[in-house]
Amino acid sequence: MEDPTTKRRRTPHSPYAPPTPLESTLLNRALANSLKDNHRDVNAVDRIPFGPTFYPSKEEMEGDPLIYLEKVREKAEKYGICKIVPPEGWNPPFALNINCPKRFQTKDQSIHRLQEGISFGDGREYTVKEYQEMATEWSKDWRRRRYDAVEPDSKSSPATTVSSSKKHDDSSRPQASSDTSNDTTIQSPTAKSNPNTMTPYALERDYWDIVEGQSQEVDVDYGNDVDTTELGSGFPMSDWGRSVNSPNFLSNPSTATDGEGAEELEPEFGTEQYYKETYWNLNNIPNSKNSVLRHVKVGINGINVPWLYFGCLFSTFCWHNEDNYMYSINYHHRGAPKQWYGVPGTKADADGVEKVFKNYLSMKLRDVPDLMHHITTFFSPRLLYQEGVKVCKILQNEGEFIVTFPRSFHGGYSLGPNVGEAVNFALHDWIPHAVDANERYRTFARPSVFSHDRLIYTIAHHTDELRTKEICNAVSMELRRLMGEELLLRTKLIRSGVRDVSQDVDLPPNRFDQLDEESADYDDKRLCHSCKHICFFSAVACECSESKVSCLRHSHYMCRCVVKRRYLLVWTTEQEMKETISRVEKRAEEVGYANPSAPSGSSPIQKGPLEDAPGTEKDRTHHRSYEVPVAPICSLEHEVPTLISSDGSCSSSGSRDVPSLKGEAPKPLPLQQPMTVGTYTSTSSTQHHTSAISYSDAHANANNRCDFEGVKPLEDFQISTKDGQPAKHAHPEMLKPQVDVIFKPSDINSTGLKQQDGNDSLEASSDDFSA
Repeated sequence: MEDPTTKRRRTPHSPYAPPTPLESTLLNRALANSLKDNHRDVNAVDRIPFGPTFYPSKEEMEGDPLIYLEKVREKAEKYGICKIVPPEGWNPPFALNINCPKRFQTKDQSIHRLQEGISFGDGREYTVKEYQEMATEWSKDWRRRRYDAVEPDSKSSPATTVSSSKKHDDSSRPQASSDTSNDTTIQSPTAKSNPNTMTPYALERDYWDIVEGQSQEVDVDYGNDVDTTELGSGFPMSDWGRSVNSPNFLSNPSTATDGEGAEELEPEFGTEQYYKETYWNLNNIPNSKNSVLRHVKVGINGINVPWLYFGCLFSTFCWHNEDNYMYSINYHHRGAPKQWYGVPGTKADADGVEKVFKNYLSMKLRDVPDLMHHITTFFSPRLLYQEGVKVCKILQNEGEFIVTFPRSFHGGYSLGPNVGEAVNFALHDWIPHAVDANERYRTFARPSVFSHDRLIYTIAHHTDELRTKEICNAVSMELRRLMGEELLLRTKLIRSGVRDVSQDVDLPPNRFDQLDEESADYDDKRLCHSCKHICFFSAVACECSESKVSCLRHSHYMCRCVVKRRYLLVWTTEQEMKETISRVEKRAEEVGYANPSAPSGSSPIQKGPLEDAPGTEKDRTHHRSYEVPVAPICSLEHEVPTLISSDGSCSSSGSRDVPSLKGEAPKPLPLQQPMTVGTYTSTSSTQHHTSAISYSDAHANANNRCDFEGVKPLEDFQISTKDGQPAKHAHPEMLKPQVDVIFKPSDINSTGLKQQDGNDSLEASSDDFSA
């Protein structure tokens, strides 16, 4: 029996464990961020400067838009984005079939959670008219709730009305900051906005109250990246074969090889033929004779084939820069405006954006290192502004173009129902940015939409298109960089024991005339196993696999086999590289500088904060006074149908539990009642790719370097022949009929390396490699 005097011993508490260095860093960062955002300055976005707007003449609109962009690049590039307003008389036909029965998929965006970097789920599928019905009803509902019930003499703007728990005390904002000089540089306009008018200024405040203040929960369906090959383009199709999607593409000299007198074919501005054939038509601009992408003859969605974008109120295109850091051009066909924000494409500003991502989403980035490529995160430009990152904004109305420059981060949102179209292009000054993009993709094991190396060599083999010395120097510099790295790594690999079989294997030569579908398919079959780089000049393979290859940097990650089992496949020889460089440098002697006063060809770097671009005073006034339309982009022939969200919280028939706002100031919906536009049933992660060439964003644990430490010299290795006799070294001369290799001639053909199922080993003799 237990002694009643015996005391039961208490379980000792676990000793205090101090936080790890990483936990301390994350905690300190979170505290610092909370102090910055303790009092959100709701007026900070108003002080963001406006970007530049340009007004080309009719004569300039009849010419090549890329020539025009070269003229304005020095003024526009320092803002990262610019707006182009066509002259009077510009009225292209809206070629999109609004009665098309085909449906397109949308993404469900939780606007109040855009700062979290979460993936978008799938939204509803819509036809064009169905989306317009939904978007129009949603805008009308927002206007009815937030603006129609406001008294004209109300002292509080509906744009700044938030729940009592989220009101901002402007008087308690810290006044001293490192941005004080910036605040005095950009003066807020004196124009007053009518509190019961739904202006871009008012909607901008509404938007950031939702995103940052989380004043209410809002979900919308965004029709982004809609395939124009399926649904059609908003521009008419070229009769002269200037578009990749034209039935007669490549049959006309202007797209195959621009001949003499190509400029004389340009039709007169404003005519029906003009809108079909002008390079301001987004179907045609990638194939302008001054565009680098004209050499890409295979259609790649979103790159040289436009994408359509169906927007509704607050649908958002998050912070991102373009694939391969290319230029982009966006045209607003019809509907309510879009609010854009842009950051210059300098390394300092791009690094500044990434720094803000890391400061506010450090935990998310640990799980998803390539989060910035997912295009699912949007935070206020005021955070960039207060961190010293240059940022501007532009309001895009229908009939206007927005151009983004290489590496420029940009994002924004729609102010109502609209439809836009966007595509990429590239001038020759893009080449240095392309190098940076290529290296970044290799770091994250992210496949490129096309081979950077192939495109550079294709450009170099069209020397007649290298118009200026600046272009020639840029191409020549990149050719020398590629050749230097290639020859260095080849030498190191051969010395380490990798066999050079280039004299014994008859590989199909690389094509340099154009990048067509056959070339793209071939490139897809020689992706590096580690970094997903396209092995254009050479690759390392191993006897253990029939399909796996590696770039010269990462052959040590390919497999665990001994080095003597690996061998080098060479498509481009050293002599061919040198001849290509010589050809470009000879062309450089024949042409002059485009701008003799600035031989480098680079735009001056803007120092200090950005200011309003010249002539943007009317843009600020328009931003405050313009009443945003809520009409659809097309006529609706029947009443708006009832749209009920999957959680039953929203329908156009008024089934939502919405408080009446008549006669009182508008109030936000309670947080327990999410406002959902459209319906959605899936929460699957969104897939982010911009190419018709399929790829995955798999993250490989590979370093972006070449590591040869600990590799034995060539003479220390031995290989064995089939008869069991040792061979002293792996020299190409040792490739007799007895030596094991992996490819047969049928496996290395004009269409690329065949990927076969089954056993990963294949024996063949050197007789199989005879011509």
